[in-house]
Amino acid sequence: MIIETLHKAAKAGAAELVKYFNNPSLVVNVKDGGINDLVTEADHASDKAIITVIKENFPHHFILSEETGNLESDSNYKWVIDPIDGTINYAHGIPICCVSIGVEKDGEMIAGVCYNPFMNEYFFAEKGQGAFLNDKKLEVSKQVSVLKSCLVTGFPYSYLHEENGPLQCFERLVKKGVPVRRLGSAALDLCWVASGRFDGFYEHKLKAWDTAAGVIILKEAGGKITDFNNNEYSIYQPKLIATNGIIHDELLSVVNNSHPDFKL
Repeated sequence: MIIETLHKAAKAGAAELVKYFNNPSLVVNVKDGGINDLVTEADHASDKAIITVIKENFPHHFILSEETGNLESDSNYKWVIDPIDGTINYAHGIPICCVSIGVEKDGEMIAGVCYNPFMNEYFFAEKGQGAFLNDKKLEVSKQVSVLKSCLVTGFPYSYLHEENGPLQCFERLVKKGVPVRRLGSAALDLCWVASGRFDGFYEHKLKAWDTAAGVIILKEAGGKITDFNNNEYSIYQPKLIATNGIIHDELLSVVNNSHPDFKL
């Protein structure tokens, strides 16, 4: 019933994305997080549709949503929702965005969906059952070198003025000729590593709803994900490195500025 509800909720949210997409009268507002930290009426409509489905089936489950916040309970199940991951893309008519829903049980992610209806790409994973794009089983890439990798990253709306921040990491890689993309959706970044399109992903400032679904999709595809200290990743902390597993240690050293070949 959990998985059936997950699929139903993701499709209900995605229907709202399609309904409002490229509508010139779309209502767009700015959050407190920065001038380009946007929320649209489609975010709210998707959020409502997703939560309605969940509440119909599991009225006592805990829900954490980017737009609604915490709907707390003492349940050992938590639904972690981003009704549109990639809102800036969505608001500008760029179809690189998705509904992202992860299901957590006793503090562990057990299932997740990232659904981009504009590209007809439905990423899904359940613990112990593998990860899938539509009906195709996913597997991470076999790339063995950061220099030969295709990577992806993101930048926060409010820039982090810290030593070895996002721009410093980016500079080290691009000065060596490593292609580093910036799609604007962390959930899809993780899914695209899971599918082998990218070999690795790193980012400095993420929220639980950005990564909840993508984490289990990547792991079930054979990938590896940690924080910047190479500790087991928690969706409740901001820094993340996700790879095919083979290049993980090398990319970690590049991001932490300890790789001798990438020092500036």
